[in-house]
Amino acid sequence: MAREIRRGRPSDLPAIIDVFWRGVHEGAAPRYSEAERRAWLPARPEPETFGRRLAGQAVFVAEEAGRVSGFMTLAPDGLLDFAYVLPEARRSGTADDLLAIVLNHAAAEGLPALRTRASDMARPFFARHGWQVTRPAPQCREGVVISATEMELPLAARVFPTWPDPAPLLSRM
Repeated sequence: MAREIRRGRPSDLPAIIDVFWRGVHEGAAPRYSEAERRAWLPARPEPETFGRRLAGQAVFVAEEAGRVSGFMTLAPDGLLDFAYVLPEARRSGTADDLLAIVLNHAAAEGLPALRTRASDMARPFFARHGWQVTRPAPQCREGVVISATEMELPLAARVFPTWPDPAPLLSRM
């Protein structure tokens, strides 16, 4: 099945909310208790309110077979604010593809680094992509402590493979 990564549109908002809701309440179940998940996201966000939260951020969605299967958002200051995929899209490459687009966007914007507050579910994903832990960042909501970790990815220090000198290759032609 082909996956398209694109900019989010206002019409995607209900699907984005569904991915967020399911990501927290189903996808995070292996590492967070029901009480923690309820404190994290006690109710489905209202579209108008959530739309305001996303305003000003670059929103990218993964779409497969006409359905939004994941999304990531990047604030102008380099905060990767949301990174969620449907539970059934985990380990499918959806998050990898979304992150690649976010990184390209950040580089085009000239951002020196990205930062995020990663859940226990997301931390291994970000670490696999070179993000570094900066500090524990637990949150207390409704009297429930929810573990999380602040992470950062310096972009200026990224090492990309270098291309060999093409002269020897061209001289053989």
